Amino acid sequence: MKLEDIRKERQKWMTWKNIAPLREALEKLKDVECKVVCGDVVKIEGDLDEQMVYKTAKMLMPWRKGPFEIGKTYIDSEWRSNVKYNLLRKHFDLKDKRVADIGCNNGYYMFRMLEDEPKLLVGFDPSPLYKTQFDFINHFVKSDIVYELLGVEHVEFYEEKFDTIFCLGVLYHRSDPVAMLKQLYKGLDKQGEVILDTFYIDGEEEMALCPESSYSKIPNIYFVPTIKALKHWCLRAGFCEFEILETMVTDEGEQRKTEWIEGQSLEDFLDPEDTTKTIEGYPAPQRVYVRLIKDKK
Repeated sequence: MKLEDIRKERQKWMTWKNIAPLREALEKLKDVECKVVCGDVVKIEGDLDEQMVYKTAKMLMPWRKGPFEIGKTYIDSEWRSNVKYNLLRKHFDLKDKRVADIGCNNGYYMFRMLEDEPKLLVGFDPSPLYKTQFDFINHFVKSDIVYELLGVEHVEFYEEKFDTIFCLGVLYHRSDPVAMLKQLYKGLDKQGEVILDTFYIDGEEEMALCPESSYSKIPNIYFVPTIKALKHWCLRAGFCEFEILETMVTDEGEQRKTEWIEGQSLEDFLDPEDTTKTIEGYPAPQRVYVRLIKDKK
């Protein structure tokens, strides 16, 4: 697979009629030195054109991941991504490692990872809008993060093998989850690790929920496994170790509607009479976080 050809083709996506005005807005931003604090809120302070920052941030809606604070502009994203990041933070050390974030969205997690001083930090996401949001934030942060308009299917062919791959909230969007896990496996260096999260259902059997048309109003959800079924998928993909790190129910403290998104959010996806169920009648979203190890030491 020739990644350079794919990169050139996808760079043309930045000229789409809905994206080109956003790219032009980024070009008008002042180039200023900023103080950056990448905590729960990624904060940026400096001699900013506050009106231009706010106007540009609004043009880039919807903001799914965050939050960010750029001068006086507080981007209250749909997901309080700090909840997930803080849950996982104690389970990894990225110092001097080659790190990938698959489905990185606007890069919130990668900006947080900068404090670990990884050797290389690469985000994969084939969305020109999310890439533009990343470029907006990175205009002020000025990091060396590499953002690729590529998907998980390109990871095994990438020019680098990774020590740690984060794949958060992607697996359930794939119609062949074992094939995707194999792609992650092939993207790792020897003894590399994957930190993965996905929806799961309760149960001791090796089984998975297969939604008829949508799950929690999300149409491209194909399989929601029990944890035991997920483990068997991972072992079949070649991983030698499967470690459960955390489990968590998704609630409105983590995902909710704000003025920075368009459309609905979690409150609209659950049964209004019984929030333990989705609007379709399935078990409400809960996530399992696991570490997968490629090879034994």
